[in-house]
Amino acid sequence: MAIKGRTAFRIGVVVIALAALGWRHFHPPSAEPLADTPPATTSTGKPATPAKPPTWKLGSLTLTPCELSQPNSGLSTAAWCAPFEVPENRDDPTSRKIHLKLAVIRSSAQVASKDMLAMLAGGPGQAATESWPGVSAALQPLTAHRHVVLLDQRGTGGSNPLTCKDEGEGTEGGSDDIVAGADRQKRETERCLKQLQDTADPRYYTTTIAAQDLEDVRKALGSPSFDLVGVSYGTRMAQQYAMRYPKAVRSLVLDGVVPNELVLGQDFARNLDDALKAQFAQCTANDACRKRFNDPYQTLYQLRDALRANPHKVSFRDPQTYQSVQRTLSEYSLSSVVRMFAYSPLTASLLPLSIDAAAHGDVGPLLGQAKLLSGDLSDTMNGGMQLSVICSEDADLLASNDADAHTILGTRMVDTLRNTCSVWPKGTRPADFHEPLKTDIPTLLFSGQFDPVTPPRYGDQVAKNLSNARHLVLTGQGHNVINAGCAPQVVKHFIEDLHPKTLDASCLQRLQATPMFIDFNGATP
Repeated sequence: MAIKGRTAFRIGVVVIALAALGWRHFHPPSAEPLADTPPATTSTGKPATPAKPPTWKLGSLTLTPCELSQPNSGLSTAAWCAPFEVPENRDDPTSRKIHLKLAVIRSSAQVASKDMLAMLAGGPGQAATESWPGVSAALQPLTAHRHVVLLDQRGTGGSNPLTCKDEGEGTEGGSDDIVAGADRQKRETERCLKQLQDTADPRYYTTTIAAQDLEDVRKALGSPSFDLVGVSYGTRMAQQYAMRYPKAVRSLVLDGVVPNELVLGQDFARNLDDALKAQFAQCTANDACRKRFNDPYQTLYQLRDALRANPHKVSFRDPQTYQSVQRTLSEYSLSSVVRMFAYSPLTASLLPLSIDAAAHGDVGPLLGQAKLLSGDLSDTMNGGMQLSVICSEDADLLASNDADAHTILGTRMVDTLRNTCSVWPKGTRPADFHEPLKTDIPTLLFSGQFDPVTPPRYGDQVAKNLSNARHLVLTGQGHNVINAGCAPQVVKHFIEDLHPKTLDASCLQRLQATPMFIDFNGATP
């Protein structure tokens, strides 16, 4: 995402996943009995007292119908919710109590399976209840027999979010996308911490503590086994939970795999560069694309060098309001936009065309599409929680890599993390936190061939320590692939049968890379 000085602490300069927002309206089933409700009228025809809202008893929890809103949308998802309170500091029972947002998507089965799905969101910084629409289509086949647990990780969504208001928020024009200096980054981080000081202690918003929250929820639900579905950063959460509560986990689905050994932020520059080379190789291997664009990779770096020497204001028409807006086009904004495009095969197919247009002075396609892709990330990604995770778990292990300086992303993410984490409070990290997960829990791992942030080699790294696992690399895909092609059916069969090594995944071979656009009419002249 764009690295903006005043929002570095909030929208996340180290965004690991872009949540695809969708919608699935779930009608609460009536197969399982609800609490009795009185009739609308009495036998004498007199109005009865208002009906009590239906309730659903699950373990020690009493859930009631609720609607899960979707950021930047009027759409919502029907679910069942219950309040859930935990101590902020688990080592001090008298510490401040925080409320977590807990929702359950109810199965349509008359008698649901004893195990439950638990969806773990990406980021770090995304909320499960807000991310559900992005994976609901993939997991919907499983709701025929299983309930789905959605717990907003502490610090996100409705779970005491670590949200800071930007100075100037709500003003027109937005950020100029020029990277801020170290002193400014530190000042903005300190300002954010002052806003949080009365409602949260950022030291207690780490992955390890969040895993304890999830275990408390599981026990409150009646101690079912969990089928954990982790997306991007959620795969770290899934592995950490499985390490500490192995008997609570029935299966693991890891989509966009983050190895426990990984230092978040360390490989971002290399991974993006590798993905761009692989994606652009499709163009140079195609006669029509090569003739139209020659070498897009070379053009991208020529454009980067030109903007490094001469960042400047550009005007383009906002694709949502149709108003003319101005932004500073610099090497930083270019790299951020290109990274955003690289996540999805559909947007990656537009990169050669958009880069070529920008190189010839037309920045509208690049910046306009970027605005549509990004939306308002502050509504879907909590930067404060992201810093609590990375500053506590990774920042002290970050090391500069001279080779990164020459890549399109450069060293800015590592530099920014070091600056902000020098100010952000740090929690404790267990001694074995970065040890690989070693287990025989049935595990299915997914990677996209062209993933710019969690490449297939990460999945291979995790799979080699799992004795009952299968790693599937999906041709032509990017980051987060659980919705691609027949992947939902593959996930369904895996969770139902728990035999990853003999799982029939041949249908995934039909997936192909998206052809590069020659012009805005498509991939052919």
